[in-house]
Amino acid sequence: MEFELEDEMDWIDRFQLFLFDLDGLLVNTEELHFLAYKNMLKNRGYDLAWDFLRYCRTAHYHSDKIASELYEMFPTLLCQEPSWDILYLEKKQAMIHLLEVGAVQLMPGVLELLTILKERNLKHCVVTHSPNELVELIRKQHPILNSIPNWITRRDYVSPKPSSECYLKAIKMYASEGDKIIGFEDSPRGLRALMGTRALTVIVCDVPYPEIEEFTKLGALHYINFTELLSSNLGVLDIKR
Repeated sequence: MEFELEDEMDWIDRFQLFLFDLDGLLVNTEELHFLAYKNMLKNRGYDLAWDFLRYCRTAHYHSDKIASELYEMFPTLLCQEPSWDILYLEKKQAMIHLLEVGAVQLMPGVLELLTILKERNLKHCVVTHSPNELVELIRKQHPILNSIPNWITRRDYVSPKPSSECYLKAIKMYASEGDKIIGFEDSPRGLRALMGTRALTVIVCDVPYPEIEEFTKLGALHYINFTELLSSNLGVLDIKR
């Protein structure tokens, strides 16, 4: 894609389909996922001494990276429970508990952006790795999330991000021919998935991933949060195919 500068139209009106990740992008659940892993390990007698940034640098690259690193860090965990599926289920239960007892917060600028999309009746879709059970708990806490008309969750596709399968499916289902599409992610793994599509890709995060410069050279845009994005000059970008 090439981008040409113009300056007369609100950038939101330049797109017909908006694609969003969920965790860490629309809601602050990434911190809860981190705490759920810590609690799962604590229940088994292990102390995960990572900070949140260290967690992001593992969990946000490949779907099985956190499993391999935790088993390497705690060798006896592999003997105690060699099935990661069982450990992940325990983590999921810990996450459900956290969602049930504590409020999930919207990320900065999300309420404003989703309200605009709703008012303008623009097509938008969440494409998430999270299972339906967690998604429903999150949606109950913020009515604006229920205004999002389309949801693709983990049960709807086979290969997890960084595979582009989930986003390609969303585009096939919800984009019309000629639609201009924009997608938002907060992690390198998700951004790689999004960049395998025809969408303009935007990474929205304040984690200093070393790959951000590489992504921007490839055409991705980077913003700290949606508040910054909404006040930016993204609207001067006109996509030419």
